[in-house]
Amino acid sequence: MRLGLRFDRLEPGFVDAYTGNPAVRAKVADEPAPTPSGLRDQARTLLRELDSAALPGDRADYLRGQLTGLECTARKMSGEPVGFVDEVMAYFQVDVVLGDPAVYSAAHAELDTLLPGSGPLAERYAAHRRREECPSARLEAAVHALSSALRDRVRGRYGLPEVETVRYEVVTDKPWSGFNYYEGGFRSRVAINADLPHRLSQLPHLVAHESYPGHHTEHCRKEQGLVGRADRTEHTVFLVNTPECLMAEGLADLGVQASVGEGWGPWSAEILGDLGLRFDGHLAERIAAAAAPLSRVRQDAAVLLHDRGADAGEVSAYLQRWSLVSAERAAQQIRFLTDPLWRAYICTYVEGYDLLSRWLAARPEEQSVADRFLRLLDEPLTPRAVLDELRVA
Repeated sequence: MRLGLRFDRLEPGFVDAYTGNPAVRAKVADEPAPTPSGLRDQARTLLRELDSAALPGDRADYLRGQLTGLECTARKMSGEPVGFVDEVMAYFQVDVVLGDPAVYSAAHAELDTLLPGSGPLAERYAAHRRREECPSARLEAAVHALSSALRDRVRGRYGLPEVETVRYEVVTDKPWSGFNYYEGGFRSRVAINADLPHRLSQLPHLVAHESYPGHHTEHCRKEQGLVGRADRTEHTVFLVNTPECLMAEGLADLGVQASVGEGWGPWSAEILGDLGLRFDGHLAERIAAAAAPLSRVRQDAAVLLHDRGADAGEVSAYLQRWSLVSAERAAQQIRFLTDPLWRAYICTYVEGYDLLSRWLAARPEEQSVADRFLRLLDEPLTPRAVLDELRVA
């Protein structure tokens, strides 16, 4: 925990959330300024000590993953060259490869049959997305309505602390669409980036991802269980570029599936329709399913930038071609992919969703989706542990 807090002194924002003893953080803040090589050596020392610490297996595996990610970050901070693929493996325990253009072409063909009109597919897709845009003045009301409805479903299906709250705010000039700031004590602040257009059919995914049953719900349940009952204080600090990020983003991207499931489009359309915000829920659900394979294009862009030597212009053209996005949207994505802290983070969404979707689908026949998903909310699972379970399923 103290090691993670020291990284935040070198790279503000590295600690995504801290809910532990404030005195510990204050003591770390008063220490002499850390150095990357010093942090690297501390991570290596803790890794060597881990095998003899006699910790439960799941706890040791979790800490090993965290420390491996921290050791890699410290090496990069020291200026040591680390290849992008190796960096992603050290952080998130997954291999990354370029996606298959044939899969993207098939997704384009499916979208072509769903989107009205006869012009170029990218233009029709853009027109569809514009039709679904939420007026900026109505964004807050839409988010609150969806949050309330999802909260009711999550409370009944997964359980929440008796008193928990999410506060929403609209921000600008950020490289992401939404962000959960967990404050501890079962409270979250969720920031939504107004610089990006928010589509009505995407808002339920955003709210589910950040709040119910995504980040806020996971933080609440782990604070209540792993920290409160099991005294695993390592879960009071959430560190960027560690395996827990892939698990957290993967489960959050499964939020709508885990809370509403099939029929989420009409369900969302009915809720937003009560506010006078209308979209075709049935069509939105079909288009989302058809476009799902294109989410991997974002990771391709990172691999091209950081592993294959492509420049920003080439990557922008790649994103526009396969993701069917505008030049402006491609530029926003490249901004995220070139941020020093976040450049590898896109892999948590792509690989996390893929891994945990397969894991949910491979559940025992007698186990419900809710019971399987509850393990993600409550247990200190790692990508490697999930992969091991898939191998023996």
